[in-house]
Amino acid sequence: MKWITVCQAQDQLQSSQPYLPSGGILTSRMPSDKSFRGMLFLSLTVVGIPGNITVIVAFLLMIHKESWLLAADAIVLHLACANLLVVLVRCLLEMLASFYIANVFGDVGCKAVIFIYRTSRALSIWLTFLLSAYQCLSIAPPGSSWASARALVAQHLPIVFLFLWVFHTGMSAGAILFSVSSRNDTSLTRSAINVEFCYVNFPSDILKEVYGAVQVSRDVVPMALMILTSLIILVLLYKHSQHLKGLRGAGQAGSGSCGAEQRAAKVVVVLVTMYVVLYGVDNGLWVYTLTVRHTMSSSLISDLRVFFASLYAALSPLVIIVSNRKVNSRLRCGTQEKPLPGKTARLRSI
Repeated sequence: MKWITVCQAQDQLQSSQPYLPSGGILTSRMPSDKSFRGMLFLSLTVVGIPGNITVIVAFLLMIHKESWLLAADAIVLHLACANLLVVLVRCLLEMLASFYIANVFGDVGCKAVIFIYRTSRALSIWLTFLLSAYQCLSIAPPGSSWASARALVAQHLPIVFLFLWVFHTGMSAGAILFSVSSRNDTSLTRSAINVEFCYVNFPSDILKEVYGAVQVSRDVVPMALMILTSLIILVLLYKHSQHLKGLRGAGQAGSGSCGAEQRAAKVVVVLVTMYVVLYGVDNGLWVYTLTVRHTMSSSLISDLRVFFASLYAALSPLVIIVSNRKVNSRLRCGTQEKPLPGKTARLRSI
């Protein structure tokens, strides 16, 4: 009788604990895991939101002051907006849910968050490629066919932006079809993927693999093109430096617009390197997710994917702020244009 009582007590304890869809019991370690997860996304939120807003404000001040932007600056502004969306809809909301502050991840919330995240993430990738390609054209020898191509891209830049938005919005439509809340786990299939607060519930393994291959190709294509444009930029910069070494007094020739284009090209190479490393890890983890059989027991792989992808959106504005002289000068002017009235009168009288 005593043995039966102990067994019944164990059965009651196990039946009182919630189960994962894969059959595993949620343990007391889960709150600490969520807290650690929340701290990771909090760090991205604290860095990414102010950084991207700073870049956006700097360019808006530039537009207000000068009434126009160069094509490269317009691409960087658009890139900062896409990165800000990534941090807002993914890092901020994940952090709030992890700390039990606010949870928007119902069925509709999951569809909206994953759809906006995948669209803005893809825009961030392709805008980085567009920036690298435009800077590659900018440092090409003047008078060449590349110069006319650069002018053509600058002239049709709004159409390029519109095309990227429409194309990637359509490519991310699968998030609306397959995303469900983790609260609604009654109709999950074996092909579903656990992303902590949501599930991406694919009807079959074949559809999961096809959708995953399309998403990987959407990242790999610009990655390969970015690597190619970065190599071309490095080759052109090396040839230019060799040319300057062969000319006496040519150091002053590179201090004008040509020098500015070279500095911008170097910044683009840094951004592309960051992209290749971080999104390379992201896509490697995504391929691993597609190849393993069980993806429901843990959201660790999905969390790492989102972290590394969002890390680019959080760090890239810091690179832009540090290295972009226009952003630095505009931010300094913005802070210096509000002196105290007494000091203004005193300076004018002097």
